[in-house]
Amino acid sequence: MVYLVIDPATAGEVIEVAQKIGSAVWVGSDAMSHEEHYRIAASGVNLTRFEYPLSGVSAEVIAEALATVAEHHPGESIWVQHMPINHD
Repeated sequence: MVYLVIDPATAGEVIEVAQKIGSAVWVGSDAMSHEEHYRIAASGVNLTRFEYPLSGVSAEVIAEALATVAEHHPGESIWVQHMPINHD
């Protein structure tokens, strides 16, 4: 399984879970700094950081991110974090 994390506040929790089970995690650029990504990946976590944000973006941007993840992890299930919709 591969995790696609949308919300920066959730990244740490998902990385912790994924590390325990050996899964890959993909995050947007707004989920962590380049330095934090480097530090976590250097510790052995299979972590990829997009060069663009994922929080608050359109469905099309998420679809593009999913296509990229699927391209790099063919045949694997992808868990996508669901973000609540604000109807205000």
